Amino acid sequence: MGYEELMREALTTSFEGWDWAVFRGRMTTADDLPWDYEELVRERLPEAASLLDLGTGGGELLSSLAPLPPRTAATEEYAPNVPIARRRLEPLGVEVAETISSFPDGSFELIVNRHEAYEPGEIRRLLASGGTYVTQQVGGRDLEEINQAMGAPPHEDHGWDLATATAALTEAGLDVTWRRESSYPVTFHDIGALVLYLRVISWQIPGFTADEYADRLRAVHAEMASGRPLRATAHRFALIAT
Repeated sequence: MGYEELMREALTTSFEGWDWAVFRGRMTTADDLPWDYEELVRERLPEAASLLDLGTGGGELLSSLAPLPPRTAATEEYAPNVPIARRRLEPLGVEVAETISSFPDGSFELIVNRHEAYEPGEIRRLLASGGTYVTQQVGGRDLEEINQAMGAPPHEDHGWDLATATAALTEAGLDVTWRRESSYPVTFHDIGALVLYLRVISWQIPGFTADEYADRLRAVHAEMASGRPLRATAHRFALIAT
């Protein structure tokens, strides 16, 4: 497809929950992190009577972990995902809330979080005595090559990394018992995939519009069309705290 057709598709394609199938073959990754977030969570489920999943998206991962603890809840702040999550999770007995403010202190023995922002003090408040927090986070240097290619500012949270997260949780009164940090390559093969990604991950380049970045987008498209895809580096870290 040519530039104009790719752009039309990218600007009109719908995206629900966190279903990345639309990117198959157009954005490739070598996601070989030295840990498995899902396994970290599964290992702790049998001992937990209560579970909170922060930023559940459309509930895709949480539903796959069934059977779930007797009391399980999830939050999702992105409004379009909330009805999707409720359709998927409420039949499993999961309460879906838009924020954590409605949950009382010490509500959960296990809190899990894949790629959702959080306040360390709220994690401490919600955890029951002896409870565990498991999170995988997107680091502040994630895919910074995209910002460079677009001539856009770097992430506002450029310093968000394992050391910063560990210090904040420790200050909030938690004990970080395990932690890792790593990266892996991500390749965008066509300009439509890149633009759709920037629509979905709106915080990568805040305020991004195809019109504002038209010149840069055409230049990157020309590179891709000549056999030079846009290569970037994903930044991830994970930790467990009690």
